[in-house]
Amino acid sequence: MLRALLLSTALLVPAAAGAPAFAQEQHTMHHATSEGRVTLNATGSVRMAPDMATVSAGVVTEADTAAEALAANSRAMNQVFAALRRAGIAEEDIQTSNLQINPVWSGGYSSTGRESERRITGYEATNTVTARVSDLDNLGRTVDALVASGANQLQGVNFGLEDRDAAMDEARRRAVRELGELRTLYSGALDVSIGRLVDFSEGSNYSPPQPMMFARAEAMDSSTPISGGQIEVSVTVTAVYAIDE
Repeated sequence: MLRALLLSTALLVPAAAGAPAFAQEQHTMHHATSEGRVTLNATGSVRMAPDMATVSAGVVTEADTAAEALAANSRAMNQVFAALRRAGIAEEDIQTSNLQINPVWSGGYSSTGRESERRITGYEATNTVTARVSDLDNLGRTVDALVASGANQLQGVNFGLEDRDAAMDEARRRAVRELGELRTLYSGALDVSIGRLVDFSEGSNYSPPQPMMFARAEAMDSSTPISGGQIEVSVTVTAVYAIDE
C-alpha cells in the first residue's frame, strides 16, 4: 500500500513541474493573438511614354475550295511578310499568331421566318501576323505597308515598354515611401507606437494606353499618325504592423 502511494506521487511530480512552462506558453500565444495591429495600403505609380509596340494584321480570302482559299491567302501573306521586312522589321520580330480555314455557309432562316437548307458555298482562310516595332517613329509607315501589301484585317496596335522591370521597381520604391509616410501619420494621429512588421504583400497593375489612330493625310508620303500616349505602371503594397504597448 505504501509503495503504491509513493509511485503515484512520483508520477504526479513531472506533470506539476511542467505546469508553469505550459502556462507561460499559453500566455505568450494569447498575447500574440490579442496584440493591437494596424493594416496600411500604399500605391506607387510610374507614368512614361512607351518605347515599343506590336501590330496585328491579317488577310482574309475566300474561294470555292479550302485549298484554293489557303493558296490565295498564302500568296497575300507572302506579300505582307515582304512588306514588313522592307519596313525594317527584323525576322525574329514577325510571328504568325492565327491561321484558320472555315466553311462559308448559306441558307438558314429567311426574312419571312422560313427555314431553308444550309449548305457550304465556299471556304474562308484567315491568317494573322503580329509584328514587334521597336522604332515607334516607324510605326505609322509599318501600318501603311501592311495595308498596301494586301492586309485587309487590322486587329490593333498595342504599346509597351522594353524594360518594364525598371518601371516596376521604381513604382515599388514609391509605394514603400508612401507606406512609411502613412505609418508616421497614423502613429501620430492615433497616438500609438507602431512597431514590428507582421505581414507584407504586393499587387501590381499594368495599364497600356489605348492607341489613337487618325485619318491618313492625302499626301502619299505621309504615314498614318498614331499617338502612343503614356503607360502607367503601379504597385500596391499592404503592410500589417504590430502596435507596441
